Amino acid sequence: MSGKEQNDEQDGSKNKQWWTNFQKLLDEGVEWPHEYVFKFIVPSEKVDEVKRLFNRIPVEVKASSKGTYASVTARMNVHSSDEVIAVYTAAAKIEGIILL
Repeated sequence: MSGKEQNDEQDGSKNKQWWTNFQKLLDEGVEWPHEYVFKFIVPSEKVDEVKRLFNRIPVEVKASSKGTYASVTARMNVHSSDEVIAVYTAAAKIEGIILL
C-alpha cells in the first residue's frame, strides 16, 4: 500500500469515527422527533445545490458582503439522528461547502 493510500484509509477511518461520535451525541442529547436547524456556508454558485437537499422546506439564504459566499439555514423536522446524518453527508459532497 502506498503512503497516499494509507493516509486516505486513515482519513476515512477518522471521518467515519467523527460521524459515529456525532450521531451518538445527537442520540444522547435530542428527543425525536425534533426540529433540527441545519446551517452551511457555501460558495454562492452552489446555493441551489444546497436548496435541493431540502426539497420544499423553506431555506434562508444570506449573501456575504462581497457576494462570494452565502450562509444557508434550513429548519427540518427529523425523526432520528440517521436523518440528520443523511442530510449532512449529502451536503458534504457539495464542493466548497462548510458544515456548521
